[in-house]
Amino acid sequence: MGSLSDYPIMIKVIETLKQFEVTFEVKVISAHRTPHEMLTFAQSAQHNYSCIIAAAGGAAHLPGMLAAATILPVIGVPTNITPLHGLDALLSIVQMPKGVPVATVAIDNGINAALLAIRILAIYQSELKQKLIEPKPLKEFFEMIVPFLYRFPAINPEGFRQNLNLILKNQ
Repeated sequence: MGSLSDYPIMIKVIETLKQFEVTFEVKVISAHRTPHEMLTFAQSAQHNYSCIIAAAGGAAHLPGMLAAATILPVIGVPTNITPLHGLDALLSIVQMPKGVPVATVAIDNGINAALLAIRILAIYQSELKQKLIEPKPLKEFFEMIVPFLYRFPAINPEGFRQNLNLILKNQ
């Protein structure tokens, strides 16, 4: 994370990784406040890690700076911490120059960042691949997407939840 303010988003990453029993480490490293520590981490990360998930808001330099200094896949999570509602972070992360790839998920979508990292790891870990293949209960899927529906005023999340309950009763 670029700062502790990213923790509410990164807790979803932590929960998802735990659900799949993936080992991980949480660090607060800033591209602006601790640039030397960030570069040292990025340059040595390939010895201890297989993938990096980096959340950042505003100028959101952390994912791109990490990607520029490591060969590992980097997944950027833009966070909504400014009056631009995370769009500035999204554009900062997604507009990396050629040669500096950063996978980017939707604003505040730590769950997808974790799932993407798990899919990357599952390429070489058959037990992890099997966990991804196992069918998820319909209820679990809908519970995961309902919080995102609140972002779209045109969709009535409560009505959606009521319909979901009807569907689940008839399952």
